[in-house]
Amino acid sequence: MKYYIIAGEASGDLHGSNLIKQLQQKDGVANIRCWGGDLMQQAGGEMVKHYRNLAFMGFAEVVKNLPTILGNLKWCKQDILQFRPDTLILIDYPGFNLRIAEWAKQQGLIVIYYISPQVWAWKANRVKKMKTCIDLMLCILPFEKDYYKNTWNWEVDYVGHPLIEVINRFSQQPQEPLRDSSDNTDLSNTNIIALLPGSRKQEIAKKLPIMLTVADRFPDYRFVVAKAPGQEDAFYAPFLEGHPNVFVVKNSTYALLLKAKAALVTSGTATLETALFGVPEVVCYKGSAISYQIAKRLIKIKYISLVNLIMDKLVVKELIQEELNTQNLVASLNELLFDEKVKATLQKDYRELKEVLTAGGNASEQAAEKILAYLRRSFIAKN
Repeated sequence: MKYYIIAGEASGDLHGSNLIKQLQQKDGVANIRCWGGDLMQQAGGEMVKHYRNLAFMGFAEVVKNLPTILGNLKWCKQDILQFRPDTLILIDYPGFNLRIAEWAKQQGLIVIYYISPQVWAWKANRVKKMKTCIDLMLCILPFEKDYYKNTWNWEVDYVGHPLIEVINRFSQQPQEPLRDSSDNTDLSNTNIIALLPGSRKQEIAKKLPIMLTVADRFPDYRFVVAKAPGQEDAFYAPFLEGHPNVFVVKNSTYALLLKAKAALVTSGTATLETALFGVPEVVCYKGSAISYQIAKRLIKIKYISLVNLIMDKLVVKELIQEELNTQNLVASLNELLFDEKVKATLQKDYRELKEVLTAGGNASEQAAEKILAYLRRSFIAKN
């Protein structure tokens, strides 16, 4: 069969590459054309557009690059029509992909969406249109299935979370020594607290200085900052001055989490990755006062971390806005490092989290099986 797959971000490239591998295993004549990245290309997809030319974050950047975005949409539609795929598979990236989904449905294409947009948090009004143009929705968070069914009367499929297989595979690989990226200090056999302050300059500048205030309170530990791939080393330097037990690593976040005794983590997918490595964590969020007030009104969720949202209870501590301060961070770290009851409860919850996200198998394999089963049913129905 012929598959056209669109992923517009690094995470989509990763999960798309694993999906491509599974599709090729189960469909010996799979012909896959894709928008994505190096991983999807290495997996066997014929890449026609790299995600680094697609990612525009924030209102101002989107407006500035609107001609490019509109040009990409037009070119994508033309390329899909020329390729004439049996199905279009869209991976997350809703701003672009939902527009393509609506158009593709009008062309009579089978539209499959893998990794649902987080409409349960905001922009829920998108679901009405999604129902009309998406033939098969494959979700990676367990509560999404009930959300779509109970709120929108839409049957979707839950396949488990693809991070499970990614982290399991990484954990089983031989590991190089963990070294500081600036002076090559070997950090492997030391007590480490990981700091994951985010990927964008604005969020790093807001949260990293607060995270670093606790470093001198734990002199027996080395605090190790995971640098974001897109940020230059010089950006971090002013934050790190005056902290002799603070180190940095680059392109080694998973290796860092494999060694860490605890972690301070900005909200987002990193909170889930940290939990799946079994690392006790404190979830940190701080934005501008105006942005936070706007977010509170737009985003209707009980928790800010995926760990707590999935488990539907407070598994990991969340320090938000003014609660994110030195006193609370020190108290939280002391619990995570030295309170055996807290540590045991947390590890029990982490094991349950992993079981929920496994969903009976590996997400990429289940997604590929459901895609092929749906396509077979569709072709039988047509003929």
